[in-house]
Amino acid sequence: MERIGWTLLIVICAFIALPACGFAQGSSPCPRPAAGSVVAAPPDLFSEHGVLKVEFDYFTTVDAAGRNLFCFVTPLGEQAPTLHVQPGDTLEITVRNKVPEPPSGASMERAGSASKQCGAATMTASSVNIHFHGTNTSPTCHSDEVIHTIINSGQSFEYSVHFPADEPPGLYWYHPHIHGIAEAAVQGGASGAIIVEGIAKLQPAVAGLPERVLIIRDQNVAGNPTPGGPVPSWDVTLNYIPIPYPSFTPAIIKMKPGEREFWRVANASADSIMDLQVKYDGLAQPLQLVAFDGVPIGSQDGTRRGTVVTRTDVLIPPAGRAEFILDGPSAKVKSAVFQTLNVDTGPDGDNDPQRPLAIIQATPNVSPLPSAQEPSGPANPQRFEGLAQAVPTANRQLYFSEVLSDPSNPASPTNFYITVDGAPPTLFDPNNPPAITTSQGSVEDWTIQNRSGENHEFHIHQNHFLLLAVNGVPVPVEQRQFYDTYQIPYWKGTGPYPSITVRMDFRGPDTGDFVYHCHILGHEDNGMMAIIRVLPRG
Repeated sequence: MERIGWTLLIVICAFIALPACGFAQGSSPCPRPAAGSVVAAPPDLFSEHGVLKVEFDYFTTVDAAGRNLFCFVTPLGEQAPTLHVQPGDTLEITVRNKVPEPPSGASMERAGSASKQCGAATMTASSVNIHFHGTNTSPTCHSDEVIHTIINSGQSFEYSVHFPADEPPGLYWYHPHIHGIAEAAVQGGASGAIIVEGIAKLQPAVAGLPERVLIIRDQNVAGNPTPGGPVPSWDVTLNYIPIPYPSFTPAIIKMKPGEREFWRVANASADSIMDLQVKYDGLAQPLQLVAFDGVPIGSQDGTRRGTVVTRTDVLIPPAGRAEFILDGPSAKVKSAVFQTLNVDTGPDGDNDPQRPLAIIQATPNVSPLPSAQEPSGPANPQRFEGLAQAVPTANRQLYFSEVLSDPSNPASPTNFYITVDGAPPTLFDPNNPPAITTSQGSVEDWTIQNRSGENHEFHIHQNHFLLLAVNGVPVPVEQRQFYDTYQIPYWKGTGPYPSITVRMDFRGPDTGDFVYHCHILGHEDNGMMAIIRVLPRG
C-alpha cells in the first residue's frame, strides 16, 4: 500500500476549503474558545441501566489561521462530551460522517477481503472511525476495530462497545484512527474523554473531591514557523483553549483557595509529549498520583486497593493519562502556574519546549465542579490481577526504526517501522499478515528497543502491559505499573539501545486482530504500526 499520510493531508487542505464547508464561516460546527479563556469542563453524558447511547455527527471546518478542525458533536450541540460508563456497561454510538466528500478522483482504495470489510470498502480523505483508547474491549467490527472500519462522507455507522465487568476504573479517551490521516484528525481536535466509574472503590482518597477533567491537544502553529528554540513543533490547547506561540497566553483555571481537587488529565495530542508540573511562587507542588492510563496505581495485586505515588512532575506521552490529587493555592500565593517542561525528544525529534498551560487563580467565586463518586459496595475483580506472578509463555524483542525513503535524497520523506527482531522492516498496510500470532491465555514478556534518533511511544490496543524493566534495569516491584502507552527515549548513536521490557496479558476474552504502534501519530501514519493476532483458546 502506498504511503498516504502527506498525500491525504494535502487533499484534506484542498477539499475543506471548498464551498461545501462554507456554512462553517457563519456558525462553526467546531467552536473553540479564545486564548486566555477560563477553562470549562467538557459536557458530561452518563450511562443509564447499563447502557450509554450517544449520537455523534463528525464535522470539519477551518479556523482563522487556516487550520483544519474536526469534531464529534451530539444533536444537542455538545462537542467532545465526556462519556461516563460503569464496568459491565455497553456504549452505543451512532456516527454520522458529515465531512464533505473530497474532490472526484481523490478516493484511495483500501483493499481487503469482504470478510474483513467493516463499513465502506474504500477510504478517502474524509473517512473516519473511532478508537476507544485504552479500553479492554473487543477488536471486532462495530466494537473497537480500527484496521478495516471505514465510515465515509454521508455514511452512518453503529458502534456497540461492551466494557468488561473487570475493566479498571479510570480515564480513557476516544479519537479517530484511520491509518494515514489519524494525525490530521486528532490535531484537528476530534477527541474526548471516557471515564469508567468506580475509582473510589480502589482509591478512597479521591471520594467526594471536586473532579476536574483536562484534555491537552495539539495543532499546527499559526504561520508554520520553523521549529527550534522557543518555537514549538506544535501549539497546544487545554480543553480547546489555545496556548499560542509566540505569546504562550495561558488559559485560566479557577480554584477555591487551598481546596483539594481530583485532576484527570489526558494528553490527547497527536504528537506532543507533556511533562506536567504545577508551581506556586516558583515551588513545584506535590502531585499525588492515583492512576496512569486508566489503571489505579497498585490496584492489580489482588488486594483491590490502590496506592498513592507523589511526584513534582509527571511525563505523559501522546495518548497517556495521569490522574492525581492537587491542593489549590492559598490566597497568599502570588503566582500559580500549570505548565509543561521542556522534553528532549532527540536530534530527529520534535521541539517540545517548556511553556505554561494555565494560570491557577485562587478565588472563592468558582463554578462548582462535579464530585468524584463515593464508593458503593466492594471493588470489582480487576482485569490484570495476578499478572505479576504469572509465568511468561513467550519472550519477544521488537524495535522502532526509521530511514529516509530515498537515502540519496535528504529531503525525501521518512519511513517509520516497528519490527519483530529477525523479520524485515515493513511499512504498515491493513492487508499485512500479523507480525505476531499468539493465543488466548498466554502471558508474554516483550522487550521493545528504540534504534532511532528520536523518542517513540509504544502503544498496544485492547490491552495494558505491566512495566518490568527500563534499559534492562528491573523496575522495583512497588513502582511497577500498568500502562497502555509508554515512552522509549531516543538512541544517542552509541551504546545499548534504549528499551523497555513489559509483560503482556492475553488471558482476557479478546481475540482477533488488532494493532500496536508508536502513538506519535505522524509516525504511525507513515508506517510505524503492525498487527497482532490472538487466536481463541484451544
